[in-house]
Amino acid sequence: MGMLQEFREFAMRGSVIDLAVGVVIGGAFGKIVTALVDKIIMPPIGLLIGGVDFSRWVITLKEAGVDAAGEAVPAVVIGIGDFINTLIQFTIIAFAIFMVIKLINALHRKEADEPEAPPAPTPDQELLTEIRDLLKAQGQAR
Repeated sequence: MGMLQEFREFAMRGSVIDLAVGVVIGGAFGKIVTALVDKIIMPPIGLLIGGVDFSRWVITLKEAGVDAAGEAVPAVVIGIGDFINTLIQFTIIAFAIFMVIKLINALHRKEADEPEAPPAPTPDQELLTEIRDLLKAQGQAR
């Protein structure tokens, strides 16, 4: 029962829940970036360099065929286009994360640059201030 209680305490910590939320949001962001690259960025680039569809850009190591039993054997290919798409996706995600971290750091720096309010005077300081004010008032009355 002790291990179950420890696990429950671990899972209910704020940092673990924050991490889980971050993973879910990151997965969704990854899907958005994948769609952006595959459907919006790469088609115009492919068109500009001669109508290349990067998703079909492969190096064929062995052509598809039929084995001795009559079963179809798929081609063995290296998916260069998929690799290029993944590199572009990684670059976009890395840049987005960089910008978020830069924004967070700027906000932290801004908070650190704000001067703190001076502390309230101690009772001794208040008493000395009153004495000074009284002495000034007496000096002006003469």
